[in-house]
Amino acid sequence: MLRHEYTEINGLTFHCVVAGQGTAMIFLHGFPEFWYEWRHLLPEFAADHHVIAPDMRGYNLTEKPPAVEDYAVRVLVADIKAMFDHYSPGKKGILVAHDWGGAAAWSFAIAFPAYLEKLVIINAPHPGVFARELAANPAQQRASAYMLTFRSPEAEALLSANNYAALSKAVFEGSTKPEVFSREDREEYLTAWSQPGALTGGLNYYRAARLGPPVGDDGEKPTPFVRDAASLEVKVPTLVIWGENDRALLMGNLDGLDEYVPDLRIRRIPGASHWVIHEEPEVVSRCIREFLRGE
Repeated sequence: MLRHEYTEINGLTFHCVVAGQGTAMIFLHGFPEFWYEWRHLLPEFAADHHVIAPDMRGYNLTEKPPAVEDYAVRVLVADIKAMFDHYSPGKKGILVAHDWGGAAAWSFAIAFPAYLEKLVIINAPHPGVFARELAANPAQQRASAYMLTFRSPEAEALLSANNYAALSKAVFEGSTKPEVFSREDREEYLTAWSQPGALTGGLNYYRAARLGPPVGDDGEKPTPFVRDAASLEVKVPTLVIWGENDRALLMGNLDGLDEYVPDLRIRRIPGASHWVIHEEPEVVSRCIREFLRGE
């Protein structure tokens, strides 16, 4: 039985969905999602883990600080640390993350490997690899051009127009299996997007990181995900699941990943998009199960 609760985390009130007992397993969503992204996986893993799926800061029912700098990756990392300290004090846990949740999870694993038994990343590039792709891969630069729009002052108006038509098109029609989103699912997303301040909260992740392809005569570079780490090496056993038809994050983000992640498994899902968690929940669950069993 999934339970909804409000918890003080890193100075903010977080809405979290929790269930089960055992090793803590925290699920972090991306943009423009919320805890509901994990609705198919939570019951599966609650059978033998303590699952926690928060609305990340700025999203849905979680508190939304107003300053852009309150969404910097170092702050997101502090949120994850505080979440483990609250739900799993003194014990290692498992982190499962997608998209922006994955960006925060990579950085957390780099900074605080002692907190993690295992890391699962779904369609979210390692910061070192993504910096390379944004700097040198024209295809990834073109695919990431939308990030410049997301950072603009006009982003909220563009994305919320006509009852969030642009977001609906990106998520539902952008999927390789749009039929997996029921009418009820779509209504849940519209409700979450309509929460006061939620759209700005999600967009502030892009603004705080200045994330996107190089622009202008000076070739502005995105802010590094990890500023204080001496190395970008991930010293945690890691599974990367990747929907191969991701239009925003291309397959080049898997090239050279083993240079940063010595203990790495990669599972490519043919025919799946950035929204692979919705399209192939059974496949994603099976990949994670096999990884947790050491297979």
